[in-house]
This record gives sequence, C-alpha cells and structure tokens, in this order.
Amino acid sequence: MTVRNGQGQQGVGGSRPGGSAVPLSEAYDTALLDLDGVVYAGGEAVPYAVEALGVARAGGMHLAYVTNNALRTPDAVAEHLTELGVPAEAGDVITSAQAVARLIADDVPAGSRVLVIGGEGLRVALRERGLVPVDSAEDEPVAVVQGYGGPDMPWGRFAEASYAVAGGLPWYASNTDLTIPGARGIGPGNGAAVEVVRIATGGRVEPKVAGKPLPPMHRETVLRTGAERPLVVGDRLDTDIEGAFNGGVDSLLVLTGVTDVAQLLRAVPEHRPTYVDVDLRGLLLGQPEVVAEEDGSFVCGEWRASVSGGELVLDGPGGSAEASEGGAGGVMDGVRASCGAAWSAADAAGGGVPDAAKALARLGL
Repeated sequence: MTVRNGQGQQGVGGSRPGGSAVPLSEAYDTALLDLDGVVYAGGEAVPYAVEALGVARAGGMHLAYVTNNALRTPDAVAEHLTELGVPAEAGDVITSAQAVARLIADDVPAGSRVLVIGGEGLRVALRERGLVPVDSAEDEPVAVVQGYGGPDMPWGRFAEASYAVAGGLPWYASNTDLTIPGARGIGPGNGAAVEVVRIATGGRVEPKVAGKPLPPMHRETVLRTGAERPLVVGDRLDTDIEGAFNGGVDSLLVLTGVTDVAQLLRAVPEHRPTYVDVDLRGLLLGQPEVVAEEDGSFVCGEWRASVSGGELVLDGPGGSAEASEGGAGGVMDGVRASCGAAWSAADAAGGGVPDAAKALARLGL
C-alpha cells in the first residue's frame, strides 16, 4: 500500500487509506486543490493553508486551484489567493465555469447567445469560448446555463431559467454541489439552485453538468495544467474525491470543510480518498501505512480498529488530540485505522456500515 513516487493509484476506492514513504509534495508533481473549505472559507484562509502551500511550492510542487465555484473569474480568484499570502496567477485557476463553457461551445455554433444564471466568472468563461452571455429568455438564447451566483442572487433569475428550460432550451449547470462552506457555516450551493429550476419545470429534464466529479472538469484540468502525477486535494467526498476516483488519480481529503470523520467512515468506494489528513499540512508529510492484520483488525501507528457485532471498536493511546502522544497527527492515525476497519466491513457486508459512535467518542470527535 505504500506510495514511494506518486505513480500508480494506491488506495483509490480501496478498503483502507494508502501510505507514502515520502512527503506527498515530493511524491506528486502537481496538487489539484479545491478552494472552498480547503484553502479558504468565507474569504479567509483556512488555518495552516498559507504556510503549508508555501512550503510545498518552494519544494517544487506545482499548485493548481480547481474549484466548482463558478462565481468569480480566475483573475479574481488569483488576486484573492495572492492577498491571502498564496501567490497565484489566473492560469493556476481552473473553474467549473470554464468547464461548462467548453461543454456548451462543443454543442452550439460559435457566437451563439447563452442565457446566464450566475456571476461574472460564468460570463467571462463563455466569452472566452466565443459565446455571447444574455440575461433574458427573450434575448433569443440557444441554451441556458446555471452557475453559483452568490448569496445575493435574485429569485427572479431562477424564474428566468425556468422559463427558458420549460421552453425547451438545452440546460447546462457548472456544478451541482448542494452546499458551499462559508465563514458563518454551510450555505446552499449551485446544486440547490439547480433543484429550484428542476422543481419549477416539473422535473422532466436534467441539465448537462460539467463540474466535479464529472469528466468535463477533469478534462479541463488536464488540458490546463499538463499534470503528470497529480494529487487531488479536497474536502468533499461527492465532488473532489469522486472526481479523483473517476479520473483514476490519487486524492487527499482534508477535514477543514464539509466532510467530517463520521461521513468518511460511511464512504462508498468511489468516495474513499487515497489519503486523509486534518488540514493542508498533510501535503508536507509522509502518510503512515494502514496495516491489515490476520485477525481482521487494522493498525495505524498506535491505534488498532476492528468491527465486532456490527460496532467499530477502536483501541489507542487516548480519546483526544491532547491525550495522544502524536497530538492531532496521532488521532489521525486512529481515523485512518478506523477507515480501514469500517470500509472493509462495509465491503464484506455488501454496504452495511458499522456503528462508529463509540470509536468517534474515543477519538474526541
């Protein structure tokens, strides 16, 4: 299970997390980083993100920022990252707006009008592909596209999309993330807006979606980065990690966004990351191996996890980060061992998930 040079997909959809004998920033040439919940949340940098990315970049790792958030332009995102202390250029940023604009451009003639329900990032991406963004279904568009428009998106924009979709126009969406993390908590994402239009139009049609975890976003990322040994880094199982699974590349889940350990333990194979760590400092570390023992238990560091009577059983040095000799890293070893036991048990049971309440309490989570 140990990765030594970032080649090959160790643990993609597997029954336990993978390990790396060298820091991930050395094992992989490019980090494909999600933004919301990974690098920043609500406009502010996630703790340790700036420092960790600086060290990874100085060591030679190429950093690319891959986001399903279609609201802002790559220029605006790069400027924001630079202000936070993460130097970036527009070419380092790949958005779902760019992916959906390419998808539409492949389907309609150059110069076509497209009804835009979203922000400036979507408009700029459409113009980049030779398309003309318009604001009304009466402006003779040939398609309608939805992208995240921010918390102040007027309700009337959803009505405009509904009129266009009900009238038979092809419907596209940058992404369908139901939620988005912010400074005050988790808010509704573009997927929630897509559901509004779906309900208003009777659920008779489905949009063509470009963003993670679907192939158009992976294609856009590969075309723009040229990565040879990429590592996807994200906080969402159903977009970042599933996107890596679909693309056949390794992934690192960080626990700074929407996914918690309880959700991770219930992950189906396509939602299982290659690696898991508390935050972006995990890029700078080797990843400990999770060992499958003959008795069916899984060991990582000082922690041992098994499943007995439908319950996840965890033995280790303490029940909190402070109690563990390894601090937060020691508790993460408990999380990794627990993943091995829970995922293997679920696979053996055809999807049944062991009760993890006591194990989570022992970890202080």
